[in-house]
Amino acid sequence: MRIEARLRDSARRFGTKTALIAGDARLTYAELDMLSDRLATSLARGGVKPGDRVLMVLDNGHQAVISFFGIWKAGAVPCPLYPSIKAEKLSGILTSTGASVIITQTRQRMTVDAAVSMSAARPLVIVAQADAGNDLGRALRFEDLIGSEVPAASRTFENSEALALLLHTSGSTGQPKGVMLTHANVEAACGAIVAYLGNTADDIVLSVLPLSFGYGITQVVTMVMTGGTLVLEKSFAFPRKILERLAEVKATGFPLVPPMAALITGIKDLEPGFLPHLRTITSAAAAMPPAIAERLQQLFPDTRLFLMYGQTECLRATYLPPEEVSRRPLSVGRAIPGTRAFVIDEDGRPAPAGTIGELVIEGPHVMAGYWGNALTSVRALSPVAGGRRLHTGDLFRTDADGFLYFISRRDDIIKTRGEKVSPQEVERALYALPGIREAAVGGIDDPIFGQVIRAYVVLEDGVTLTEREIIRHCAQLLEDYMVPKSVEFRDALPRTATGKIRLGADETNTATQGNVA
Repeated sequence: MRIEARLRDSARRFGTKTALIAGDARLTYAELDMLSDRLATSLARGGVKPGDRVLMVLDNGHQAVISFFGIWKAGAVPCPLYPSIKAEKLSGILTSTGASVIITQTRQRMTVDAAVSMSAARPLVIVAQADAGNDLGRALRFEDLIGSEVPAASRTFENSEALALLLHTSGSTGQPKGVMLTHANVEAACGAIVAYLGNTADDIVLSVLPLSFGYGITQVVTMVMTGGTLVLEKSFAFPRKILERLAEVKATGFPLVPPMAALITGIKDLEPGFLPHLRTITSAAAAMPPAIAERLQQLFPDTRLFLMYGQTECLRATYLPPEEVSRRPLSVGRAIPGTRAFVIDEDGRPAPAGTIGELVIEGPHVMAGYWGNALTSVRALSPVAGGRRLHTGDLFRTDADGFLYFISRRDDIIKTRGEKVSPQEVERALYALPGIREAAVGGIDDPIFGQVIRAYVVLEDGVTLTEREIIRHCAQLLEDYMVPKSVEFRDALPRTATGKIRLGADETNTATQGNVA
């Protein structure tokens, strides 16, 4: 089944039930269905064809959820991007995807315009949250498109193997890779998540996860699949406010990442069991330190904690049942229902328990490939019965009972705040600052964010730069999660025999578990 068909089905079954709460917006299933129909009609009238790519540069809000379903109903492919994306990267993605539309909001309009000016593409720009009297130039106002009383033309698409999402994730080269997920991929992954979490129409899930992130998108889809209610918040900047909101809406589910868990468990005056309605907490995107998991369980004694592992390339791969968290605190569990996840040795054979090898994932949730990159797709994927096999590039082992344990990753990607950061991308920003002769970047273990980024720099002779100046420079070029948190000045950086800068284990450290989910 295609994803938009799930919304139509829930609108028939739960028409007057609240589907989405986001800020001041509150939409029933019938309203969400109607508004996304109107957007789909507007997109089609604007020339959007089935298979076209639509970039989304939006904060968490009702506009983003309407956009997902409107794009799907138009037969097109949403490409959600991090709201603080910089113009240069956005321009590159616009060019590589050949997107025909960008949906954004007033706050990001300057970035979008700058990106379009750098590209030969001339997409239709749709702006949300713009005042009715504002002159948008050639752009269209989002609220006008969904506010039309003209009956929406309904089109039905049956091909579940058509692309549903194009999610961009940085590879080891720093160039964003477009992960192609079909409707069947998303349906399989989200169906499995619903099964092991036991989601129902009675669930109320509060999410602060960005909707540019696979983990965030699954919250939208699983709630629509079951007829539950999604409460969207824009950020976790004020943890106490989010905890109050969880109590206010009587949330039954709370997806988080380990840095959020660390902040919650660091609040000293919380009483155990203070959120009696909270049925599940899920954690993905990075390792959950056992000490924090233990404190979460003490704080929420009647809440089931699910620790999970995944990659953008399959959305979700494994989960550890709550009853195993205390017994196997370092494990990421077993494969999600209807799939396989196992370790292979260097010859491609299943590795014995305790032997370190590469994790491979098989099933209907594995991506169709990387956009415009056939060679990388062939290296990562191989066909198997019932789907594809994904070579994750991550090193794992299993225990005698078949539970999986993350060891390390083969590349040098840094995980911070649930996001993948390419050192090369940060280094390029550093080298753009006059006065820096050599630069390298590493991930430093951090109890809150999992890892934080540290820059190591060598200055040109006679140049004086401060840590603050370097960080401020990076903030002008990079998304906020990519900006170094500290700078270490060196007289020289270590090099390999071939002349490449290479930080050793004494300069930097890496996390011991986890991956993108």
